[in-house]
This record gives sequence, structure tokens and C-alpha cells, in this order.
Amino acid sequence: MKLRILGCSGGIGGNLRTTSMLLDHDVLIDAGTGVGDLSLAEMSVIDHVFVTHSHLDHIACLPLLVDSVGFMRDQPLVIHATDETLSILKQHVFNWEIWPDFSEIPSQHRPILRYERIGLGEAVEIGGRKITPLPANHVVPAVGFQIDSGGKSLVFSGDTTTCDALWEAVNRIGNLEYLIVETAFSNAEMDLAVISKHLCPSLLAAELNKLTLNPKIYISHLKPGEIELTMQEISECVQKFEPKMLQNGQVFEF
Repeated sequence: MKLRILGCSGGIGGNLRTTSMLLDHDVLIDAGTGVGDLSLAEMSVIDHVFVTHSHLDHIACLPLLVDSVGFMRDQPLVIHATDETLSILKQHVFNWEIWPDFSEIPSQHRPILRYERIGLGEAVEIGGRKITPLPANHVVPAVGFQIDSGGKSLVFSGDTTTCDALWEAVNRIGNLEYLIVETAFSNAEMDLAVISKHLCPSLLAAELNKLTLNPKIYISHLKPGEIELTMQEISECVQKFEPKMLQNGQVFEF
């Protein structure tokens, strides 16, 4: 099983892309601007999109993806998200005002887009791969994901601030190999991190102290213009682990 990072930045500019990850060839984890670098052929074979939450940097390319390849497909593209996130997408994106409702196009009986509810701790199995929503604490309803190949697991925190329930769930994953966790702000912006429910290096250090396992750790959602500063602060604050910056184009095999 391969997970390719299409985007992992907290913003855009230059070669930066926002959050999206391609699992093998057919499953997206979030649909930020990184999706736009895929070819039409690559996009056309994506069957499932798992959405952590409804913020624009995680869904920006979702409407365009559906529109671009929907008529090339013989089955609906399935969006997997919590009830709360699905409700937001239906009301505020696929609502005929921002974008057409592709769950009704070309007809309700043969739609291009289909919604599937997911719940915390409820694994979705697709071709032997298990994707399980994990707790997160953000300003809108949000989840992280455990991606389990059967042999090893990767956890993606999504957007979150301090969240004991997340680490309780993560510590129960016996085959955890990789952990991708966000850190959106530098320590100087800790107040902003708290208000917007993100992490900064000092908050990250406190959260990682709750981790009893020893996975390889990668940092996502770094803000443009503060990447080097934030990673330097992480190296100073986090003593138990040696987190690395997640890279666009990076591939995890597990």
C-alpha cells in the first residue's frame, strides 16, 4: 500500500499545495489544492474521498474534481465524511449556488456523486485497506484517520489542537508505523493557535508527551513564511521524538 502526499501545506504560493493524500490510485484523503497536480487519467480512477473536515484548504479541489472527471466514470465518486461535514458540504458547497449538486446529476438515480457517513472508530474497508476515523478537536467538526494495511498503520491527525481522545485512540494502535500531525503556527502565534484550534510547537510537544508508542513522526500544515522557524521551534520543544517536515511528493509504503 502506498500513500503519496499531493499537498501538505497550510497555504499556497510557489510550489506549496494544501492538504491531500492519494492512497494507492483510487482513494483520496482530503482534497486540497494538491489534487490539481494529478492528470485527468489519475483523477478519473479515484473512487473514494475521505474528508477530515470542511475547511477550504482540505476540500478546495473536491468540486472541481467531481466536475472534471464525473462524466468519464461509470460509477459515482463516494465522499466519506461525518454527518456534520456532509451537512456542511451539501448546504454550502454542492448547493447549486456555489457549485452544482452532483448527487442529482445527471439524475438522482444515476448520480456522479454519492455521500457515505462515517463515524468515530468505525473502520471502512476498501480492498483490504481499513480507514478508521479518529477524534480531533477543531473549530468545525473534524476527524483524523488511521490507515491500516493489515501489517502497518499510518495515522493522520487532520487539523486539531489538544485532544486527549486522539492520543488514547492512537496509543491502542499496535502496528503504528507513521504519524502525520499538524503544527500550523509558530510559538509566537500561540494565542492564534488556541483560538483557531491548531497546534504550535509548544502545544505539539505537550501532545506528543501523551504518545506511548514510537512511530516515525512527520509535521504537516506548516504556514508559508514560517516553515523554517516552526520546524526549528519543534526541534527545540520536542525532546522525546525527532519529527521531520512532511514533503510534497513524499511516498509512504506500509
